[in-house]
Amino acid sequence: MERITSIRGFRDILPGESEKWQFVEEKAREIFGAYGVREIRIPILEKTDLFRRGIGETTDVVEKEMYTFVDRGEESLTLRPEATASVIRAYIEHNFFETDPVTKLFTIGPMFRRERPQKGRYRQFHQINVEMLGYEDPRIDGELISMLMLFLSELGIEDLDLEINSLGCADCRPVFREEVVRFLDHREESLCPDCRRRLQTNPLRVFDCKVETCGEAVREAPVILDSICAGCRDHFEKVKNLLDTLAVPFRVNPRMVRGLDYYKRTAFEVIGHSLGSQNAVAGGGRYDGLVQELGGPDIPGIGFAIGFERLVSMLPGDETRFSSKPSLYVATLGTAAETFAFRLLHNLRKTGLQAETDYSGKSLKAQMKRAGRSGAPYALIVGENELAEGAVVLRDMGAGAQEKVAISELHAKLKEIFHVR
Repeated sequence: MERITSIRGFRDILPGESEKWQFVEEKAREIFGAYGVREIRIPILEKTDLFRRGIGETTDVVEKEMYTFVDRGEESLTLRPEATASVIRAYIEHNFFETDPVTKLFTIGPMFRRERPQKGRYRQFHQINVEMLGYEDPRIDGELISMLMLFLSELGIEDLDLEINSLGCADCRPVFREEVVRFLDHREESLCPDCRRRLQTNPLRVFDCKVETCGEAVREAPVILDSICAGCRDHFEKVKNLLDTLAVPFRVNPRMVRGLDYYKRTAFEVIGHSLGSQNAVAGGGRYDGLVQELGGPDIPGIGFAIGFERLVSMLPGDETRFSSKPSLYVATLGTAAETFAFRLLHNLRKTGLQAETDYSGKSLKAQMKRAGRSGAPYALIVGENELAEGAVVLRDMGAGAQEKVAISELHAKLKEIFHVR
């Protein structure tokens, strides 16, 4: 019978790698919690209109990449391609703004886009998202960005660059947009088919295009920092000063744009130099107006998304740093010893100790070989002769030394070694 394999662009996260994911998630909860950011868990499936309105009809995500289908109730549904729109939907639906308009939320989970699978890019991928709602003050921009950089630093990830820009607002961005269209009118033949199509609908996406000829075409194009209004300029200057105050290194990239329509003013990306051409580790920015666009009150917001797969690939240290191995391996000899060990393992695990054994009936020699392969620093040998004496043998696997321990004193001994309850 033919084997059933996973779908192209989807993959399993196996033991050995999953421990890295757990490490990142635990660090995220620790760092974000210190900033008062609370976790929210949102559905994987949403109404398609949420993303059409929230992300933008002319983005690549909505036009070409979403997994969308009509269910039995004739309703169009979509596997979420990103998290911000879903978090905002939940913020509005559950009336967060009525109790406190200032809300800080994070979520961790899978997203879905039907892109061409390649190294480090999957059709089911995972993100960490943070959204801070309720503040127009540039200090929240500085807080969010500095928290992101602290998180990456605490993971031990180095060789990163923070790039920032201002994308202007609804007052000044249309002016810049017209300048870009005029500039590209005479260079249309150099643009890829997608960018030619976007010229009338979303021309700023040309700056985000990875096609080499498009990059050449916009090399001398106007930059948005020359067109932003006084309010946006003041906001951006304050953000830069705040990052300087916190000693967060950055560089201004005046040609950086974000791929989704809802971004305004502050935009940023974190670039990893070890990742090749697909080098963005995290990115985000302000989306003042998105809450209102999705049916809520006029509340400003700012957030970021981190690509989980790329983040995990950059974690320093070898595999053993993240391996999950038992603290104690219990080997048995004889039926009475097996019965005793079965009950002992249950009681040890209740104290929080990770302990393993073998149920296959192998010889004691084979069990001890498996104990060595498991990486457990200690093994407990339970034999019928020892049980008759009211004792077990505790072996230090690294030193090769062993001692007989009275069963009545075993818990105290293990507590001394492993600091269990």
